[in-house]
Amino acid sequence: MVNTILKEADLFCPNSVRINFTIYHTLTYKCLECELEDGIAHLIQAHTPAALIPHSLASALVVAEIICQKFILGTPLYRQLPNWKRLGIALSEATATNWIIKLSQMVAPIYDLLWQAISAQRYLQGDETPIQVLRESGKAATAKSYMWVARTVKQCPQQIILYAYSKTRSGTFAQKLYQNFAGILQCDGYAGYNLLANSVTRVGCWAHVRRKFYDAAQVNGKTVASVPLTLIDEMFAHERQWQHFSPRVRRRRRRSQIRKLLKRFWKWIDSAQVLPKSRLGKAITNAVDQRPTLDRLINIGMMDWSNNASECNMKRLVIGRKNWLFSTSPAGARSTAIWLTLIESAKANGIDPRAYITYLLKELPQQPDFADPAQLAVYLPWHYPGARHQNKKTTDKHQTKNAA
Repeated sequence: MVNTILKEADLFCPNSVRINFTIYHTLTYKCLECELEDGIAHLIQAHTPAALIPHSLASALVVAEIICQKFILGTPLYRQLPNWKRLGIALSEATATNWIIKLSQMVAPIYDLLWQAISAQRYLQGDETPIQVLRESGKAATAKSYMWVARTVKQCPQQIILYAYSKTRSGTFAQKLYQNFAGILQCDGYAGYNLLANSVTRVGCWAHVRRKFYDAAQVNGKTVASVPLTLIDEMFAHERQWQHFSPRVRRRRRRSQIRKLLKRFWKWIDSAQVLPKSRLGKAITNAVDQRPTLDRLINIGMMDWSNNASECNMKRLVIGRKNWLFSTSPAGARSTAIWLTLIESAKANGIDPRAYITYLLKELPQQPDFADPAQLAVYLPWHYPGARHQNKKTTDKHQTKNAA
């Protein structure tokens, strides 16, 4: 029998820190009887798992730790290196960067499957924020690039948070991002979304509207009484009570209770006489421009009253951006989008992202070079073994609250 012997070994660093790793002893056998028959030595060697990166010291555990420290904790690579050196592992920033980019290409098929899956959804939320990419063709190092995010709504049983890198904030990229999507999209009032196809129905975000009125109500560092701000706060107070209700119940509650507040809000807006260039005037103009998309939320119980969920996902990138500052190349920006997609999607499905990334880095190298999408679909976050119990627990919790 041909075997592969695995031995657990321990590496003791100078500071007495123990690092576990696995040594594979591959046994090779020769068939003596076959050699006597045809005079050819037949060597049979045991199968060993494919290396994460051939001829490299990279292991799934080490690379997963580097990725999670950067994209979960926001720790730049240059600040990670001294700690790895303290553990007895000498890494350069270039080596760690190459690992992150190269392995993002390995997990890219999972990212593509998530993109396909999110395009098939009926309800989505979206946002975008600037990032800086230094070595981008045809652009100055100080020019802005953008990271876009599209996510499923909280009521969806299979959660996806997709990040996508773009050189610009142009509406043409919004067309690319949502080209296969035909449903309802919640976003802010950015004009770039106007280029989306007619198959996409846009709804607004009351948090963005509230922000303008909140700024207008600030006088000497204090918030003064404001009719529109008070009405919007009442709407959100209702929504907080209904957040775990079924879409059907939320729609009924909005029609019976929030519709009255909306009528009072728009009545005040229509009768207000303020300077157009004042902060209050700009807040009113912003609300009026989005009035059709804001009113649609009354009849769509699946959607939240605000787009804050996607903004919270974007905040993860913003926190990291404040630490690592920029991406050196477009390849680095694309790898950031891929790893953030996998990490945030794992978290949204109740999975430990470090365990999920480690799982992918161990399993995907064992797949054939041209694996069928059906083979790779088992690696999507909601199929991860650790996600099943959590998703069932969350579903049962929502069903209990809805029944009550």
